Amino acid sequence: MARAALGWSTQDLAREASVGVNTVNRFEAGQDARVSSMEKMRATLEAAGVQFIPENGGGAGVRMKNRSLS
Repeated sequence: MARAALGWSTQDLAREASVGVNTVNRFEAGQDARVSSMEKMRATLEAAGVQFIPENGGGAGVRMKNRSLS
């Protein structure tokens, strides 16, 4: 969801997070990924404006940060 909210392809996320495309694909398929790779992807998505919402009874989710109007 986070990647889709940004309009990024798997290649975009892999490049921005400095991980392999196969790593992104495995993670999104629910397969094992290294903790360091997951941390890189999360940090990259957060830097791009994604907020991760903790599970609150309805499941975890994501949303975009509000961007201040200047």
